[in-house]
Amino acid sequence: QVQLVESGGGLVQTVGSLRLTCVGSGSSLGNMAWYRQVPGKQRDLVAAITSGGLTDYADSVTGRYTISRDNAKNAIYLQMNSLKPEDTAVYFCAATRRRFTSARISSSNYSYWGQGTQVTVSS
Repeated sequence: QVQLVESGGGLVQTVGSLRLTCVGSGSSLGNMAWYRQVPGKQRDLVAAITSGGLTDYADSVTGRYTISRDNAKNAIYLQMNSLKPEDTAVYFCAATRRRFTSARISSSNYSYWGQGTQVTVSS
């Protein structure tokens, strides 16, 4: 069983930066991703990365967010810059042991999810 633990969330002012970390326990992981969710809305993809480092981003964060990973640590990171109040959400890490050739895969492919970390951007 894989457990994912996120960290790095918090309160930041508009145009500030935060870096989220997600570390997975157990065996090596394939595709991983960050999602976010606000109350009353669906969980949306923010950024995804293959085991080989291919990435994909939601249009709303392209140019501001960067996803990266360290396979030796079974970890992914999300560097968030130029944050906006609309980025406020609970951010979730997702992972699967399967290795896809594309970074953007259906959320149903992710077998493991973290508990989430709150990111709040004040105006």
